[in-house]
Amino acid sequence: MKTDPRLINGVAVKAEILSEVRAYTSAHPNMPALVSILIGDQAAAAVYVRNQKRTAEQAGIPFEEQVWPADISQEECKARIIAMNDDACVLGVILQRPVPEHVSVRSLQSAIHPLKDVEGMNPASIGNIVYSDVALAPCTAAASVELIKRTGLPLEGLEVVMIGHSEIVGKPAAMMLMAEGATVTVCHHMTRSVAMHSRRADVVVVAVGKPHLIGADMIKPGAVVIDIGINQIDTDYGPKIVGDVDTDAVIEVAGWITPVPGGVGPVTVAILMRNAVVAHQRQLSAGWR
Repeated sequence: MKTDPRLINGVAVKAEILSEVRAYTSAHPNMPALVSILIGDQAAAAVYVRNQKRTAEQAGIPFEEQVWPADISQEECKARIIAMNDDACVLGVILQRPVPEHVSVRSLQSAIHPLKDVEGMNPASIGNIVYSDVALAPCTAAASVELIKRTGLPLEGLEVVMIGHSEIVGKPAAMMLMAEGATVTVCHHMTRSVAMHSRRADVVVVAVGKPHLIGADMIKPGAVVIDIGINQIDTDYGPKIVGDVDTDAVIEVAGWITPVPGGVGPVTVAILMRNAVVAHQRQLSAGWR
């Protein structure tokens, strides 16, 4: 299945994006650092940090890990982030999730200056998408759009169904696709018939966190299927990571489909590095560097 031409190879797309980023960083020595903030002992988030660090090294961008105590106050978190906003040695701030219950992730994301918001999660960054400024968009949403473009289909006029409407993926992805000229329908847990919408779509993007939610009977022949879901299920052979799409079934219907793992995930971390380049360019334009 790995060689099936219908599978969109996220690893290959990641390599292409990182090549572009390395060309930029090679021309700009002494790049400032991306700073990762992990609050408390979060084993799952630590995996993402290691992946981000490894990718940053490949891209030629310094990467600093900070682990803050789990009982740190909201006020101290904001004070530290504001200090990073004023620190010329900091290129961008990455706030790892989840955070402790007493910490407001939205408040901290708002505290990160938009020019250092490499994750695209500041409300100002998300708001910019409404005005078709998608250069610093949320990484997973941007990765989804990137992978659709890799099919070669023009986005103008495409019928896209977005299944899932989270603030960090579904909603910004829908807005980005509209900015590209697509006609977008957003489905969620109150949608009466998701299949009624998905069966007519040229592109189906899924991000709900339910393993194998989307089957072959829900996809139009030849459609593009972008699977953002990451779920762990138990099998006779042990735990297995699967997406929100039943890939083995849907690949027989779809024209293109992203595998899980190996699809959206690798591209997401590459987009983070691309965002870092955009942040650096905008900081230069603003006279910060």
